[in-house]
Amino acid sequence: QVQLVESGGGLVQAGGSLRLSCVVSGRTFSSCAMGWFRQAPGKEREFVAAISRSGGSTSYADFVKGRFTISRDNAKNTVYLQLSSLKPEDTAVYYCAAKGVGYLNYAVYENQYHYDYWGQGTQVTASS
Repeated sequence: QVQLVESGGGLVQAGGSLRLSCVVSGRTFSSCAMGWFRQAPGKEREFVAAISRSGGSTSYADFVKGRFTISRDNAKNTVYLQLSSLKPEDTAVYYCAAKGVGYLNYAVYENQYHYDYWGQGTQVTASS
């Protein structure tokens, strides 16, 4: 059984920082492309960032470029999302997602429907 467990969310003032973590179990982490998505109240879930299985390729939504950084540690089965310069509009539940990929697959995936597994989410609130 594949499990994704996010942590690191919380309440910060606008301009602050947080680091989200997502630990994957039940599947070989290094064979997964990973992504972060978020959903604010009353809005649809949207893409935030993605990283390839090796970590060599990344992709970001336009609204987070330069503020958020996705990374991974395959030895720890963990993907991270560093959030900096947070804005009130970044307030949302943040989800990590995993997609099993082949050995020579270096792609990143921005479409949530590509992902096979999801975590339960962690709340991020940036107050003004």
